[in-house]
Amino acid sequence: MAEEHKNKKDLVENVKEKATEFVDDAKEVFEIAKEKLNETLSEENIEKVKQKTDEYTEIAKEKALEFSVEAKETFNELKEQASEITGEAVEHLADFAEDAKEEIKEVTEKSKNIFQRIFGK
Repeated sequence: MAEEHKNKKDLVENVKEKATEFVDDAKEVFEIAKEKLNETLSEENIEKVKQKTDEYTEIAKEKALEFSVEAKETFNELKEQASEITGEAVEHLADFAEDAKEEIKEVTEKSKNIFQRIFGK
């Protein structure tokens, strides 16, 4: 039983030693990560990011302005074309209605003649 007690004690000591090594390694990794984070968040890097952000914001504003001007021009062209097409459609619709009226009148007359011949009236 003394040997079993010694084995347990050795096991506990081994676990303590490994845990201590793990904690030491974790501390070292944490310190390295902390240093890298501090480097990344340094004033110089923050200023670079701010400058790039400002630069890209200006470019985006310019592109948006160009796009809005082009979009407005395109919209005006479409509006003009739609007006022209609508005007032409109205003219054709009036012509179509007149033609349809004449066709209906003609069909009515022919139908009347056919029925008169069929029924003799």
